[in-house]
Amino acid sequence: MPYKLNDGRRDKFEKARYRVTNAAEYNESLRRRGDLTVWVSDDVAKVWTSPRRKTRGGQAVYSDLAIGICLTLRVVFRLALRQTQGFMRSIAKLMGLDLVVPDYSTLSRRGKESLIAQNRRASDKPITLIVDSTGLNIHGDCGWQEEKHGTIKARKTWRKLHIALDPETGDIAAAELTTEHVGDETALPDLLAEIDADVGQFLADGAYDGQGVADHLIAKFGTEVEITIPPPTNAVHGANEQRNQHIDTITKHGRMNWQIETGYNQRSQVEAQIGRWKQVIGDRLEARDFDNQIAEAQIASKALNRMTSLGRAAYKRVF
Repeated sequence: MPYKLNDGRRDKFEKARYRVTNAAEYNESLRRRGDLTVWVSDDVAKVWTSPRRKTRGGQAVYSDLAIGICLTLRVVFRLALRQTQGFMRSIAKLMGLDLVVPDYSTLSRRGKESLIAQNRRASDKPITLIVDSTGLNIHGDCGWQEEKHGTIKARKTWRKLHIALDPETGDIAAAELTTEHVGDETALPDLLAEIDADVGQFLADGAYDGQGVADHLIAKFGTEVEITIPPPTNAVHGANEQRNQHIDTITKHGRMNWQIETGYNQRSQVEAQIGRWKQVIGDRLEARDFDNQIAEAQIASKALNRMTSLGRAAYKRVF
């Protein structure tokens, strides 16, 4: 990465300091994340049961929203399925609601069928989209047995989380969970399929540097989209004119100046978002089935967006 160019003399640069300018509002937003009324509304009893189906088949007892509420509580408060059932049952009792809470097996079975729509805030202008990926651990040991005792490596290793961030609002515009063998460029079409907004600029690291990525972005967002992806040091000119311009700018003015001119430094926000995910939600998926893991990642993404809507910290540089 370009920022590593000064790594050998980084200790000679004093680290920039920032001050939170809305500390009172931000502290209150952090408190509200633990407020149960944020996650469970008073009118939940009206939408708890599933509407009567008009087609053949069994009648579902609980609505998709009821299943989604229970699974959201599980992700936010890091509960097991049985603990989630008891937690929701106590909430209903405290709120004076006569609700039959889904059992843990129902939550597991219905979880993989749930379609979780992201609650990204709408924008009346083209947005900037920053894309990156990270790894999440899944059920199983942490590798200590293989390291210490030389046991057989577990078949289940880890999952790959791909996210697209809107830096203006701080919302996760889309999230996609894949196996560890799926590359960033391969997962991009499914990730962008969730985006229904106009995109003016696309930011990503060098893993997305390819003609296939550029062709897909132009096909989905139009020829006006600005694609900001750093080419490798040995890159040569090709059919992509934007990439050719980036190569010429880096050759003439250097990679650090190219970062500043193109706004590539905004990409650090998606890395901060990944760190926030692993700190707030955790770096491990609790579900064992892959379909349930996909639903868990979608629910976690929606929960983080809800937390962001409660309030964000505003920073001002003091040095």
